[in-house]
Formats: sequence, C-alpha cells, structure tokens
Amino acid sequence: MTRYGLSDGEWRTLRALRTPAQVQNFLDTGMVYNKGADSDDCCYSPRTTMETGRGCCMEGALLAAAALRVQGHPPLIVDLSAEHDDDHVIALFRSYGCWGAVAKSNDSGLQFRDPVYRNLRELVMSYFNNYYNENGERCLRGYSRPVNLSRFDRRSWIATREHVWYIP
Repeated sequence: MTRYGLSDGEWRTLRALRTPAQVQNFLDTGMVYNKGADSDDCCYSPRTTMETGRGCCMEGALLAAAALRVQGHPPLIVDLSAEHDDDHVIALFRSYGCWGAVAKSNDSGLQFRDPVYRNLRELVMSYFNNYYNENGERCLRGYSRPVNLSRFDRRSWIATREHVWYIP
C-alpha cells in the first residue's frame, strides 16, 4: 500500500478519518480558514495544510481529496465558477452510485453534501442558493469537469512542501 510520501503521523491522521463526514469534521475543527489568502499564499499541498492548520477552499479540497483517497475513493475535485465572486473548490466522492462532496468554506452552506445526488449537475446545483456574493447576488454560474488528482502523483501533490499551482 502506498502512503503517497506522507510520514507515519500524517498517514495515521488521514487513516483515522474513516468517512467523508469525518473528513468534513476534520476540515471544520482542525483547519482555520485562511481569510487573507492571496494568490501567492493559497495553494499548498495537503501535507503543508495539515502542518499549518490553515487553508483556503482550494487547500481544503486538496486535503479532503487526499483523505478520501486514503479511504479508497479516487481523489477528485471540481471547481465551482462564480460571477462577481471567487470560485469555490470541492472534493467529490461517490457512495452507492450517488455523488457527495466535502469542502472548506466560511459559509457552512458551501461545505458538506451527503451522497444523495444522482449526477454531478444535481450536486453542483445544491450549492446554488447558498452561493452568493457580498451584494447578496446568487453568483454560481458553472462548474468544471472533475479533475482526478492522481494525474499529479508524479509531482507528489499530497506530500510536497512546494506550492501546487499546477493543479488549478
């Protein structure tokens, strides 16, 4: 079994998260949202995010994807695109053929989704009512295809100490 370059302690931390809901709880309680994240400061690997205990939604999605991978899910993320607001990134998982998601956000309405959505569009649309900008406008406008992060394994996306800007 590969450990993706993680130390014993890091591996144990991720292995202890046995369900997607536990991954979400870990993001909610073990990681402070990096409110002041700017473009130079917000694209670290899951290892660095665990070490610092801080991250933006992208880093939360990467950490969630790594934890879900340890559980046996493919490491998938999706970018939710917004108009007049920041994009939001979620980590995906499937259970019994239905989609669910784990995410880091200051807004609890943009976080966890139980795996009850028959397709990705249904899952994304479940974020619509809670995705609004500072003017109160609903701003979710689209979403990317799922990105399987295993394509970045040769670059050690889970354990590198460098920025992982090649993913977004």
